[in-house]
Amino acid sequence: MNKGPDLKITIGNLELQNPVLTASGTFGYAQEFEDLVDLNRLGAIIVKGLALRPTKGNPPPRIVETPCGMLNAIGLENVGIDAFADQKLPFLKTLSPPILANIYGTCIEDYAELAARLETLEGIAGVEVNISCPNVKAGGIAFGADPDVAYRVVAAVREKTTKHLMVKLSPNVTDITLIARSAEAAGADSLSLINTITGMAIDLETRRPKIANITGGLSGPAIKPIALRMVWQVVQAIQIPVIGIGGIITAEDALEFLVAGASAVQIGTANFINPQVTTDIIDGIEAFIARRNIASVTDIIGTLETNRPGSLE
Repeated sequence: MNKGPDLKITIGNLELQNPVLTASGTFGYAQEFEDLVDLNRLGAIIVKGLALRPTKGNPPPRIVETPCGMLNAIGLENVGIDAFADQKLPFLKTLSPPILANIYGTCIEDYAELAARLETLEGIAGVEVNISCPNVKAGGIAFGADPDVAYRVVAAVREKTTKHLMVKLSPNVTDITLIARSAEAAGADSLSLINTITGMAIDLETRRPKIANITGGLSGPAIKPIALRMVWQVVQAIQIPVIGIGGIITAEDALEFLVAGASAVQIGTANFINPQVTTDIIDGIEAFIARRNIASVTDIIGTLETNRPGSLE
């Protein structure tokens, strides 16, 4: 019997059985999907963003469908680090894929404290740092919009953890490679991108925003071309692994990110459309490379051919 292609990848110190991860905020704390998908087949699981204290999030309406996408302004609702450790982590520890905890804060000290708390928890393989949040001490500008502030956040987390440190980048910047370089210099082990793009929708009958928060984060297939471009740019600019996110619905979508240079992908909005999409994509990647007699999924990473050098410098 012929052995199938090798889907295993390495991201820093993480050994993954395949390059398909769940995106934070779209997969809950994994247990919500246990009756819908084989969780142990996933490459890794990234849980819903965590804060130091429980957060109710924004008032409804906070989700609206848009052409080829979805706007959300959930407001990072979560149970807080204490409830996560007591109520959510025990189940997560029964699963075989590595578990990464996504964290966010309103000041650098929040990030550092969360990282320190997670460092003591068994069953957490890594931390994904969401730097798209507003910095209250700096007038509300997002941490990930300023290279210097991004550096300080990542450095503060790096000082507190020996676990894998992934940094999730915002696309709402002029040059994402500047932020990427800052995160790498501060000690990130990998980068994930992109987070949602700020957008809005209007109800013409009421002449009011369709989301109570007025604006929200756009995700889904509509943002895939932008995400692909940014992933390709960042891959050219840094040396650490990149995880691609944005509008991935099919195995072909995921493979485009891998060819562009991403070492892995995260699946987000598609989980709401098809709860089994992650395993469907894993199967599709395997079938694609098997048909082409490619021995390992790593053999297609970064194989994009262009008519000019990839660097945009």
